[in-house]
Amino acid sequence: MTYTHAFLDGTACDLPPRKIVCVGRNYAAHARELGNAVPETPILFMKPATALVPLVGGFSIPAGRGECHHETEITLLIGRQLKHAGEAECLAAIAGIGLGLDLTLRDLQNELKKKGQPWEVAKAFDGAAPLSAFLRPEGFDLDDLRFTLAVNGEVRQCGHSADMITPVLPLLAHISTIFTLEPGDVVMTGTPEGVAPLRVGDVLTLEMDGLKVESAVL
Repeated sequence: MTYTHAFLDGTACDLPPRKIVCVGRNYAAHARELGNAVPETPILFMKPATALVPLVGGFSIPAGRGECHHETEITLLIGRQLKHAGEAECLAAIAGIGLGLDLTLRDLQNELKKKGQPWEVAKAFDGAAPLSAFLRPEGFDLDDLRFTLAVNGEVRQCGHSADMITPVLPLLAHISTIFTLEPGDVVMTGTPEGVAPLRVGDVLTLEMDGLKVESAVL
């Protein structure tokens, strides 16, 4: 299925899908649940545009490659170029706020980590970033965003942006000193605790203030 950025209110979005910049271990409880150290600075990695797929309508996970875990995250659609940007500039550049899944082949990731090798094949495969449509950012407090993921009616993840180790605006400012963020890029801001394997046939409900998305693993 072809992916295009979309706004929940149905208005047109002319921003082209580009790279996804992801943040690892931005919630201390998630770092601890996987036995990882809590980082002092953001851990950044990227997914290509080919990882983008819509949440609505369902998505597939790789077969025969071990467990594929859900990692539910607040996502930010970038509307202006950011390079060595201040926080006010970062705020003005947020074109949309949504939810997404950083799908992770956990068994493969663990093998790669043991060997000291990069994670891309476990994190950046085609379809590894299912995203919701985006809400317009006006009226949202970026430090007070609550979100949940339920799988088959059971709540698995509950997140609150106030628990981020690096909050949204300092995070964008930091990223912009390393990677230039372009219009159409997406930033995935990290996942709270509660990650777990997905199975074909699972029904997912992702919710945040003003946003509710039903999806399924196909």
